Amino acid sequence: MLQKKICLLGAFGVGKTSLVRRYVHTIFSDNYLTTVGVKIDKKVLNVGGEELALILWDIAGEDEVAAVRVSYLRGAAGYLLVVDGTRPETLETAASIQTRIVAEVGAVPFFVLLNKADLVDDWRLQPERIEQLEAEGWIFRRTSAKTGDNVEATFADLAARLAR
Repeated sequence: MLQKKICLLGAFGVGKTSLVRRYVHTIFSDNYLTTVGVKIDKKVLNVGGEELALILWDIAGEDEVAAVRVSYLRGAAGYLLVVDGTRPETLETAASIQTRIVAEVGAVPFFVLLNKADLVDDWRLQPERIEQLEAEGWIFRRTSAKTGDNVEATFADLAARLAR
């Protein structure tokens, strides 16, 4: 069975752990769980008739003080940058993380998850900034760990890219 390491990265409180819990265990909790270091989960899926095990590294959130440890990224086949749609500064954190990833591990497949789509009335992201990043090759997906909207499909799409 083929295995691929996927990292989930982003600022604190954007929903990385909730997305993994929704995807792997199909559950959601409003209780905020701070990830310390890294939490690893696994999900096996079928891609093109082949079994593929996604090894999901839920990496602790980042802010000005705590930066992602590059060592966690080694061996990653792809990653998901998670942004909280209600907090525009989390998009800038994702941009900073993206710059460091490319410098350290090179270009690998990734998606940017605009999480908390269930709170779209509270969104504060600037469409112009998203368009700018899309022009740079970023692929955005709107997700909601709470409702499950677009979570399964996004992981499946990333898995399909990795299985090629």
